Formats: sequence, C-alpha cells, structure tokens
Amino acid sequence: MTDLSAIASLIAPTGRLRAAINVGNPVLAHKRADGSGAGVSVDLATRMAAQLGLSLDLQLFEAAAHSVDAVTQGQADVGFFAVDPVRGAGIGFSAPYVLIEGAYMVRSDSALRDNAQVDVAEHEVVVGQGSAYDLYLSRALKHARILRAPTSPAVVDVYLQPQGDVAAGVKVQLEAAVASHPGLRMLPGHFMLIQQAMGLPKGRGEAALQWLAAFVEEAKASGFVAQALAQHQVQGAVVAPGVQR
Repeated sequence: MTDLSAIASLIAPTGRLRAAINVGNPVLAHKRADGSGAGVSVDLATRMAAQLGLSLDLQLFEAAAHSVDAVTQGQADVGFFAVDPVRGAGIGFSAPYVLIEGAYMVRSDSALRDNAQVDVAEHEVVVGQGSAYDLYLSRALKHARILRAPTSPAVVDVYLQPQGDVAAGVKVQLEAAVASHPGLRMLPGHFMLIQQAMGLPKGRGEAALQWLAAFVEEAKASGFVAQALAQHQVQGAVVAPGVQR
C-alpha cells in the first residue's frame, strides 16, 4: 500500500506542491484577466495536490523553456511538458496525457505546398525559443535556418513583421492566426506529434516518478483528462493512449 505522506515528501519537499504552468501553450493553459491560471494543466495540478494532501502553488510562465528551467533547477516540483530527450536530462517524465499536432504556416503566395519542401537552405523557419518545436526542428532541419521568437505565442507576431518564410508551432494556434489574418495558410498535416506529459525534477526518487506515472494513467483512464479538454473547449489535442502494462 502506497504511503502517500512519504510520496508527498519526495515530490514536494517544501510541503507545498509547486506546479510550473506554461501559459504560452494555449491548448493546455492560459492566464485569466485577473492573472490566475486556468486550463487542463491547472486542473491536473489541482487534482494531484488534492490526492497528495498538499496545498497548491501555481507558477505561471510565458514560455516552455522557463517552466523547464524551474523544474530542472528544483524551483518547482512538477511541470507539464512536451517530451524531449534534451529536457529528459533534468526531468523525469510520465507517459503522455495528451497528443498535440505541430504544424507549419506560410503566406498565401508561398510556393510551399508540402511539409517536405520546408527544409531547404533558402528558407527561414520562425519558432518559439526553447519550445518543443524548437528542440525538434533544431535536430530535424538540416538545411533551413531557424529564427527564434521569444516565446511560442510571439511566433505569429514575428512572422507578420514580416520575418521568415515559415512559421512553426501549435497547429490550433497557427490555425487561429490564419482565420484572423488574411494572406496566411496552413501546410497540410503536421510535422510532429507532441507527447505532452508531466514531469518531476530528476533526483526526486523512483517511487515519486512511479506515483506520478500511475496518477497520469488514472487521470486518462477515469475520463478526467477528456473531461478537462471538453470543459476548456480545447481543439487540436486528444487524450493519449493508456500505457499497456
């Protein structure tokens, strides 16, 4: 039988659950007008704190890289991240709880019609600095240059300045830009499928990571994640499959 008090001490050594929330990913979290956080990530953090019997402290960050730093450096106890091997050096991940498409956006008069046409030397791709898309494209693109916007939400603004030939990021976010700005269009499909997971700082212990993994699987299996996606009217994300044991 799991000793929840012992697990809580491993996960949250300060006695409060400090959760890093990236409000730069509008699919999973956003900042309300009063400055508080809301979204699927916040709901999961609230559920986790309640199950561990801990008070919850939300730390809101405008960029994924900042929330990664907070957890990696032990300034936060848990975070919500796209799984990436670079981040895995300092963070222990659960299995994913949702899957999110990463896609390309171009100007309507662009000659590009397919994702495979992007990676050529004369193209510059705008992406949010430190985002999962940045990490992935830094490995995947062999010829195109990467132009880094300060955050993922800033990608569209940088692209509209105009800078770059292609914008890369959360598909639903770019689709919203296409709908509101004439002269833009999406390239079909996606260039990557983000596995969005929860993570703890490395060194919190195997028992803590096993508890987190079980927590995520229960949140998926019980319908909690699906209900949160529906409640927040999230488009562009689906519940990740459960882990087969």
